[in-house]
Amino acid sequence: MHVLVCDPISPRGIEYFQARPEFRVTVLSKRLPEAELLPLLGDVEAMVVRSETKVSRKVMEAAPRLRVVGRAGVGVDNVDVEAATQRGVVVMNTPGGNTITTAELTFFMLGSLARRIPAAHASMVAGKWDRKLFQGTELQGKTLGVLGAGRIGTEVARRALAFGMRVVAYDPFLTDARARALGMEAASDPDAVYREADFITVHMPVTPETRGMLNAEAFSRMKPGVRIVNCARGEIVNEADLVAALSSGRVAGAALDVFMAEPLAADHPLRTLPNVVLTPHLGASTEEAQEKCGLEVAEILTAFLLTGEVRNAVNLPGVDAKTYELVKPYLQLGEKLGSLLAQLEPGVADRIHITFGGRARELPQTDPITRAILSGYLRHGAVSDINNINVRSAAASLGLAVEEKRSEEVVTFNEWLHVQLFRGNEKLLSAGGTFFGSPNNPRIVRLFSTPVEIPVSGIVLLVRNEDRPGIVGKLGTVLARHGVNIASMSLGRDARGGQALTVLVLDSKPDAACLAEITSDPAIASARVVVL
Repeated sequence: MHVLVCDPISPRGIEYFQARPEFRVTVLSKRLPEAELLPLLGDVEAMVVRSETKVSRKVMEAAPRLRVVGRAGVGVDNVDVEAATQRGVVVMNTPGGNTITTAELTFFMLGSLARRIPAAHASMVAGKWDRKLFQGTELQGKTLGVLGAGRIGTEVARRALAFGMRVVAYDPFLTDARARALGMEAASDPDAVYREADFITVHMPVTPETRGMLNAEAFSRMKPGVRIVNCARGEIVNEADLVAALSSGRVAGAALDVFMAEPLAADHPLRTLPNVVLTPHLGASTEEAQEKCGLEVAEILTAFLLTGEVRNAVNLPGVDAKTYELVKPYLQLGEKLGSLLAQLEPGVADRIHITFGGRARELPQTDPITRAILSGYLRHGAVSDINNINVRSAAASLGLAVEEKRSEEVVTFNEWLHVQLFRGNEKLLSAGGTFFGSPNNPRIVRLFSTPVEIPVSGIVLLVRNEDRPGIVGKLGTVLARHGVNIASMSLGRDARGGQALTVLVLDSKPDAACLAEITSDPAIASARVVVL
């Protein structure tokens, strides 16, 4: 497997890759322009980048074997995640590697802003001694507003509490209980932070909701004289509005490590303001962080390539090695259930309902199984290049709603999956599966609401017929006449003399003439062939 390291990472990360005999590792000596990068990607299965190399749609199209992109750092702004998802490429980052270093930088920026240290230093270097000019403010007793209480925001809050600050945090996933446990106060919305905070620090990702959220309107709702720190993403702050607020005194100061466009233009007005602290995107720039990120990206990519373990993926839920082993047996069963239903009811459903029962409902994660079911179902439609990464977005683009349920229902089997197809409120078809004896022996055990036993591989003839003598004999006779041998058989019925389902596993696929002869009997409603 070819691993291409596009941007510099720590030597330990390189050594980790090179220690695996399964990998052929190419390390670029410098960042290449896209035009020079494209010819190198023909057999690349994994790319490692930092912030320099742009992994665009065009780059991915030039890498037909690409399976994973690893970002040695948090932000994936330089990776077209949507294109990666559509092409089935996993995008992973290393959020833990620079948590502490970014939190520390944020707090140092906070202190520098409060005490005007950079301006005082510049004055001293210029030969001046202006003590009164650089009067600052204490942190103790002030309120710090934290926008985004994830890893980094939480670490900043811990340091602020140690300095005697009150911390008010807003995060859509921050509960009151967790906030209390961390010594913070949970705000109901950003406005609650704006009203209370003397200092505001940003630790949110760029989304349609957060892009430009710190703008003129937001500044007008903040306390006069507030100070802003941003070591997260430049796009969150509207820089023109910030310049105006800094110039008017509405915002007393700002400390920025990130910008809307990087590098910051030489003539940008932020460079001219005396109440601003600027650094050139140093959030992850420590020896320790680079070491951690380089080694971590090597570890997570190696685990994915060799075992399928998913960690820190931004476009696929993470599955650790232990969880993967638990769900692995269900993946084949789920894929075959989806494939069976697609072949019987191609392209007419608008809703798929998946039920996990028995021990299956106790699985720590079911998303990989749902993806396997969807993959089996959609591969038989008009969607090309379906895999477990892009399958949910493909289903959504087709208007196929996905519903999942963990059932308490007690049935005959210890663990089971049940998949139903709907069009509106009409139930079209359903199938269920379980394991016989061991996880290595999956079986489809219910179809058309009828108990059956269908192996999950081979050519299968499904015959719906009246439950009366002679049907099985006729099937055997017709198939023999057309040179088709029966490998195994399963029978099910809803009631004696009612409707029956005959399942025949065949050694070869019957042709149209054979199927027509079978269905010529008025007691046989349908005969369908599926390949599992």
